[in-house]
Amino acid sequence: MSKPARPRTLSDTESKAVARMIRVSPRKLNLVAGQIRGKAANAAVNELKFSRKRIAADVRKALESAIANAENNHQLDVDRLVVSEASVGKALVLKRFHARARGRGASILKPFSNLTIVVKEREEAAEETK
Repeated sequence: MSKPARPRTLSDTESKAVARMIRVSPRKLNLVAGQIRGKAANAAVNELKFSRKRIAADVRKALESAIANAENNHQLDVDRLVVSEASVGKALVLKRFHARARGRGASILKPFSNLTIVVKEREEAAEETK
């Protein structure tokens, strides 16, 4: 007697992974997510592997999770996957303060972010070579 399963919102050729509560500001995370949007999945993994940004490791982990979901849960071909969407959202913000001179305080905001990566299986062109 459980509630009915929620219908799938993605198409049959798509798979997604969500990384929540990543300790970085959404603005910085969006810079890394923008590098992989629209790229082939294996090329995006390689680019994240050699990126100098600290948060690229977490983005790569989420991307590899989306690829594994596509392969294991939806039987999609890994070699034809493309990052169709990489969206970044705000999560909570820890509010701290830094003691300043003359009894004052300065606020410090420590933001968290959410990352959603959707990979899609691209359709191969019928006639690539002529």
